[in-house]
Amino acid sequence: MMTSQDGFSRTEDDLLQPPDQTRGSTWNRQRQSSPACKLGMTRKEKDTRDFKENENPEEKEKRHKEQELKSLYKELLYTITHKLGKPASAEVFTDNQLHQYIREAFSMAVDEHQHLTERVQNTKPPVYCLMATVKEAKGILGKDVSGFSDPYCLLTILEDEKESRTRQSRPKPRKAVVKDAVSDEKVYTTDTKKQTLNPIWNQTFVLEFEDTAVASFHIEMWDKDEELSLAQKLEEIRTNFHGLRRMIKDAKKEKGQDDYLGSIVLRLEDLHCTEDNWYVLEPRTETYPDRGQCHLQLKFIHKERDGTLSAGRSAYVNYCGILLQFVQSHISKQQVIHLPQGSVPWKGELCGEGQTLLDLYATQCNLSPFLQDLAKWMAYSKLYQSLEVDSSVLLQQLTSIEYHWHQQDLPYQQKQELGESLHGFLQYGLCLVAKYRDIFPPTQDATPRLHRLLRILSQVCKTQAFQKLNAAQFDLHDEVNKAVHSGTQEWFAIKKGLYQPMTKDLTETVSALSRLVGEVQQDIKHNKDIWNRVFVSAVQVDVFTVVYQKLDFLLAGEVRDTLSLLEGEMEQNLANSLFPLYLSLQVIHKDKAFLQKRGKLLELTNFHEGFREALPYWLNKAFSTTQDRVERAVQVDQLQPLQSGPVPIKHSSSAVDLVTCVQPICQLWEQLSWPDPEEAFMLMDVCKIVMNYCRILKERVRELSENSDPGRAVNMLCVVVNDLEHLRSVLIRLPQQLNWAGLRERTLHVIGDPQFHSVLPSQLLHAQGVLNKEIRSALETVGRKLNSDIAMYVRSMSTRCRIPSKSTEEAVVPLIKYLERELQYMNENLVQENFNRYSLLTPLWTNSIRTLYQVATQQKQEDGLMVFCQRLQFTLQCLEQCFHAEGNGLPLDTLHVDSYKILKAHLTHNSLNCQQLIEKFLDRKVWEQKVYSGEKYGAVTLLASYRRSDHRLRVEVLNAANLQPMDSNGSSDPFVQLRLEPGHVFSEVEPRTTQIKNCDLNPLFDEAFEFLVSVEQCQAAGACLVVTVLDYDTLTTDDFEGEAFLALKAVPGVGGGSGDREGHQPDPSPAQIRLPLMHPKPNDDSILKLLESRRGEREAQLFVKKRRQRERQSQEGKQ
Repeated sequence: MMTSQDGFSRTEDDLLQPPDQTRGSTWNRQRQSSPACKLGMTRKEKDTRDFKENENPEEKEKRHKEQELKSLYKELLYTITHKLGKPASAEVFTDNQLHQYIREAFSMAVDEHQHLTERVQNTKPPVYCLMATVKEAKGILGKDVSGFSDPYCLLTILEDEKESRTRQSRPKPRKAVVKDAVSDEKVYTTDTKKQTLNPIWNQTFVLEFEDTAVASFHIEMWDKDEELSLAQKLEEIRTNFHGLRRMIKDAKKEKGQDDYLGSIVLRLEDLHCTEDNWYVLEPRTETYPDRGQCHLQLKFIHKERDGTLSAGRSAYVNYCGILLQFVQSHISKQQVIHLPQGSVPWKGELCGEGQTLLDLYATQCNLSPFLQDLAKWMAYSKLYQSLEVDSSVLLQQLTSIEYHWHQQDLPYQQKQELGESLHGFLQYGLCLVAKYRDIFPPTQDATPRLHRLLRILSQVCKTQAFQKLNAAQFDLHDEVNKAVHSGTQEWFAIKKGLYQPMTKDLTETVSALSRLVGEVQQDIKHNKDIWNRVFVSAVQVDVFTVVYQKLDFLLAGEVRDTLSLLEGEMEQNLANSLFPLYLSLQVIHKDKAFLQKRGKLLELTNFHEGFREALPYWLNKAFSTTQDRVERAVQVDQLQPLQSGPVPIKHSSSAVDLVTCVQPICQLWEQLSWPDPEEAFMLMDVCKIVMNYCRILKERVRELSENSDPGRAVNMLCVVVNDLEHLRSVLIRLPQQLNWAGLRERTLHVIGDPQFHSVLPSQLLHAQGVLNKEIRSALETVGRKLNSDIAMYVRSMSTRCRIPSKSTEEAVVPLIKYLERELQYMNENLVQENFNRYSLLTPLWTNSIRTLYQVATQQKQEDGLMVFCQRLQFTLQCLEQCFHAEGNGLPLDTLHVDSYKILKAHLTHNSLNCQQLIEKFLDRKVWEQKVYSGEKYGAVTLLASYRRSDHRLRVEVLNAANLQPMDSNGSSDPFVQLRLEPGHVFSEVEPRTTQIKNCDLNPLFDEAFEFLVSVEQCQAAGACLVVTVLDYDTLTTDDFEGEAFLALKAVPGVGGGSGDREGHQPDPSPAQIRLPLMHPKPNDDSILKLLESRRGEREAQLFVKKRRQRERQSQEGKQ
């Protein structure tokens, strides 16, 4: 229920009525008696008298259109002049910006704009109103004994002067403001809700005001108190003892005085044109600060707008016209902007100025959201028929209308408009569906538009509005079927007229029919592959079946009529023109397999019967030119692969021509798929033609190879192999293609099995044997040539190994380029059956490995051995990639044979640099230390740990035991030397030495040493602690007691481990390690031999010198 300021109450259904229809007769009489209205009527009558009776209808329509646009223009000017509240959008526009926008949207001249602006400013202003809807409240105070309240609200608008005078006249502050500020007729009261703390009202009130700048909206909430009898009060005290305090407080109040619950004060100048918010109820005192919230919907509207601006049209009609004009202007601007790229469908978005004006007008005229969405549907559905409008906009409006339809009711007139609009759009959409071939071609951009249109049609039929407003039964599925039927028939008639022959010549008549059938074939394909998915997913219509059955009926009649003209007139040219027609009809007839519904027999079922007279002509043409073309093809063949097409053709021209010559009959029968086989026994001559081709081709190879280089000859051999392999595959498929089994059954009563097998299968086997022999011979020749070239390139690298003037890649480049060129050529130009089947790659790979191993083992231990082995290793990798060819060549298990593994291990060992060899040598020594057993030369005991906190390796030499006596007195003067190896990793770490223990074979050192090294250094390859025990001699070199190797990775703290939350690891406890001393074996290490051969590397020579010194001091070689 909504209570207006003039005493009338309005329901929510009344709000859906256009405002001009709900004002009543009083407002209309006031408008008719107003001077402005009289002036408008006078001008209208005068303008009417000025019109000529015989005025041109187009001019009259144009004049009428201009008058309508001016009326809408004045409505917008009136809206801007009397706008209220802040705009709902975040972007704020000035009046000048809004004026400029509507002037451009309506294409209004400047002087005309100024003239209309002055007229609008002189019109009678509207009555400004605030439409306030009190929705509900929550969490209010409970003022009654029961703990609940009986809330009601008081609403009014106070101007600042009245409010200030009211406050000054009060003798003391009071809670009530609304009650005391204005008279009762300007205060509006909601219903009282009994016993609740969360009341729901949903009541609307219209409050008038003069100026937003000096006015405020006030709402107070009170608890209604009614006088109770003594018995009732005693009952409440008995049932709710805690309410006694409330009863005592109520006794002190004046009789019938209501309790104050809270208030809300909103300045009108701070409000938006529409508000929908929860507001906090403010207290007058701080006793109960939390008083709950109240949900309000506020909207600024106009009453008594000047009706002369739009000649008395309703606000809804004006809103429709304004919206349509704005959208047309917006789309026109977008088309100009996107003119170089083509038109872009409108997505339903207006610019900020246009949307602001629409919101202001709808708010001021109190248009409901339902009427706004209805106006948008009316405008957008009309624009869809003339401009580029995205169909998703229509789907959005249909959804909105469906939502509002269940919530509210429309006036009768708008219901009729909506029903006519929905029905009219359906009819228009079905017209588009009937012409879907032209309007929505099978392109990536057009088919989604067809899908959206069909979705809109389906959505229209599903809406409650359409079902209620259209009494007649409307089945969209049937209507779409009818539209497709009629559209298909119309399309066929147009195509038939387009390909109508100009003369009565039979050949031209057949050609015209063939072009028509080609169009039908393409259309059926598009319906099957593209359009059918769209129709099925949107409206569940199998458009392919509908179209196919219709075109089958139409096309069968045309074919029968044309073939009836050819009876008794058949000759070769006419038969040739019938062949493409037959093939197209066969393709169309095969598409029947995709039909979902198969009812009656199709009209084109036995279409081949009409072509029986032309069949002998087709067969004779296929056989007449075969033999001559074979000889001509070989004579002009240069034995080069054809390069036409996106994928190179690997055969030469003669092979292609021969297949074309040999297979016309096979292809002919495959294409015809003739249901009644004719005699085909004469096809046995195909094998003879192939044998003749082999003979002629060998003569052609000899002729071209006489004056050509060996590489050119190999290339020609590859082409010949491809030609022969292609012929072999043709022969293998020949029995199946020619249906020899069926032929044997048909000739069983004519010849016996021996004669049949001697004529056909024996010839086929003999031809295949000849082809296989020629293919193997050619491949062996190619393999020998490639093996010799690979050996030459590999040996050429060994001559440059002493002086590595080129990098490894540069040295291998000639061989790799050669192999890549030759293998790529054969892979691209040799069919895979010959490339792999006859093992061309496998022996070539085996010979390449053998050649590399011979060259690698023949090389002496010299300075350039590492570079040469690196070259050979890189060469091996490149060869493996070439022969594997990313999975297209030899498989990996075939490549990785034993000889390959031996060669790879040899090359890997000899390809390491000196640092890598030193690391490998140290790793081997660490491994020997682990497996070494016994203490033949004594042992040394250490405590070792690594602290990550300060990056220090701590080694404590505890003692040595069971040392060998090195002095003449039967004892020794031992000391221990600690060195971190390899030297290139620990280049800045000096070796450490313990004190000398005189005359002691079991010395106790108990000395600690720290090395400042990083974790990364300790974890490097070969990183170890070399512990050397020496016997001190004063005049001579210290004697060698033994050495031990400790891997740094085995030291506590070096390896990984879990730390604390911050990633720090606690310092580990030192580990006591006992290491047996070892003596190296002289001249027993291959790594030292490699390092010794690299005389140009100082680091390698120093390392070898030191190790050789230890070997000379070793007692292993002396025993």
